[in-house]
Amino acid sequence: MDEKQLELHKLKEEIISKNICPDLKKQANQLVFGDGNPDSNIVFIGEAPGKNEDLQGVPFVGAAGKFLDEMLQMIGLKRSDVYITNIVKYRPPNNRDPLPIEKQEFMPYLRRQLGIIKPKLVVTLGRHSTNCFLPELKISKIHGQPKRILLSGQKQLTEDLKIVIMPLFHPAAALYNGQMKQTLIDDFSLIPNVINSINKEPING
Repeated sequence: MDEKQLELHKLKEEIISKNICPDLKKQANQLVFGDGNPDSNIVFIGEAPGKNEDLQGVPFVGAAGKFLDEMLQMIGLKRSDVYITNIVKYRPPNNRDPLPIEKQEFMPYLRRQLGIIKPKLVVTLGRHSTNCFLPELKISKIHGQPKRILLSGQKQLTEDLKIVIMPLFHPAAALYNGQMKQTLIDDFSLIPNVINSINKEPING
């Protein structure tokens, strides 16, 4: 296990041992922490696990995950090339939206997860994920537009982190809405260009 994977494993164990969101934990099968390559330049962040994710312990494995895999393939990537996670890491009952308090409790751990991986680009999938980073902005207005932001470290435990956020519609919402689906595909196809732009003008440069 390399250093990043070890750090991520420790973080996962800490969430479990500190009993984060006990009510959610109680009714879920397992913690769904994240999946993919911790050395990736790109991290995708959804909102919370669904039924399939809760059963398998892996994010985005249902119909929305299949669509995400297809879009990755479209830009020459596969799941093992990127890292995928959610804001909330236990399945909310009946797939309800995650509550503000649940997102708030998990956010410091997501922040540390990103601090370990240090991606060049964070792609937020859906409004819940987007609003955790860009609370004042509406996804319908800013989808497909990369934004540079600074995540402040919590209580001196973690350093400040400069990242580029690119908000996209959630694959699950787009699956059954033809217009939104096409918009998501169009936005997704911009990802390689965004990475190229970041490479030319490094965020920490």
